[in-house]
Amino acid sequence: MKRFFLTGTDTDAGKTLISAALLHRAALDGHTCFGLKPIASGSEDTAEGLRNSDALLHQQYSSGAIEYAIHNPITLRPAIAPHIAAMQAGVELNCQSLLKACQPGLTQKADYQLTEGAGGWLVPLNDTETLADFAVQLDRPVILVVGLRLGSINHACLTANTIKASGLTIAGWVANCIDPDMDAQQENLRYLTQWFAARNVEHLGTVPHLPGIDPFRPEQMAKVAERLHWPQ
Repeated sequence: MKRFFLTGTDTDAGKTLISAALLHRAALDGHTCFGLKPIASGSEDTAEGLRNSDALLHQQYSSGAIEYAIHNPITLRPAIAPHIAAMQAGVELNCQSLLKACQPGLTQKADYQLTEGAGGWLVPLNDTETLADFAVQLDRPVILVVGLRLGSINHACLTANTIKASGLTIAGWVANCIDPDMDAQQENLRYLTQWFAARNVEHLGTVPHLPGIDPFRPEQMAKVAERLHWPQ
């Protein structure tokens, strides 16, 4: 079983799109897979309870019929920083409680298991701990999603250096072209490609801007999945 932690350079870098696409890619290649979204803020009330669209994608593209709470143990309503949303909901959020809540998901058997963070690498869990601390306790290789837009070189290099400083390995990176109007996009991509290559970080694919894509439709998600591969 191959297990990874996926993070992004910032909020809206496209972490969940890439997570779902990687899960879909695994299934298309004949492998079993499981996606875990430990914390999800920005959720809505449904007939089944509080649900987050990102976590629903993890559920949809994972193998088997597994209940929602195993994919997303901490579901928060406000679309704000998780530690603030948890405080407002009266939920204790720290590494120990999060690891305990995630155990049913972390013990799922699959060829590929992917745990997706929230926001960027250093999103707080409380006043003293961050999701980076949680990732360090998981001790899994990291996949970094770089949202290509103005400032992405700085964000990518800072995030990668911080991940390595924590003692974790970066298994690979994905370029996600989120800004269709970005000036000098290819030049930025070229710099990042050589920067990561110089540090022996595998390029897992480049996803172009795909306006109007519905990630809940597998035939559309296949357009993303075909551009990606899992770390070797």
